Amino acid sequence: WCDQLPAVFPEWSDDLELLNRSRRVVTAMMSGMILNRDIWNDAGMEQTLLQFLADTRPESGLVPAGGMARYRLQQWLNFIATELHKAVFIPLLDPKAGDDARAYARAKAKRPLDRLQAHLAGRDFLLDGFTVADAYLLVVLNWTRATAIDLAAWPAIASYYQALLQRPAVARAVAEEFALYKEEQARRKAA
Repeated sequence: WCDQLPAVFPEWSDDLELLNRSRRVVTAMMSGMILNRDIWNDAGMEQTLLQFLADTRPESGLVPAGGMARYRLQQWLNFIATELHKAVFIPLLDPKAGDDARAYARAKAKRPLDRLQAHLAGRDFLLDGFTVADAYLLVVLNWTRATAIDLAAWPAIASYYQALLQRPAVARAVAEEFALYKEEQARRKAA
């Protein structure tokens, strides 16, 4: 996406490298402040950006205001980022990863998915209500469609995932993303 920024935001063309030297997807600029992977490095940027964006709209309830609930949110965001996103799905989705790396990642998936299964049994959300942690986990669980990880082995996770997909805003976002994906596939095929 960042490679497309000059076309989307022509006024940024000269400054793109200054805004985001790594030209990685995650960059936010609000009120003159820039958050991107160049500042915080790769690890943790997703959870930092999710909290930052939700904090700009505290009325949304997507992040707890503080106290132990905020620490629990951070705990789940870090779990998703390190135990699932980075350790399991990055190797599984990386076209350059070898068979050994993929096998290792699949083997590593059981422990965090077992932990998640135990936590989600009898729950609708990771915390007391829908938060940015649920949104992030939905994205990561969506990657099971492109990997050899079958959520049927974890029925509470599978049920949670299906319930989140039924939320109107999620269903709309997934449909919009899928339409963009199809357009991109058609563009690549035509090129």
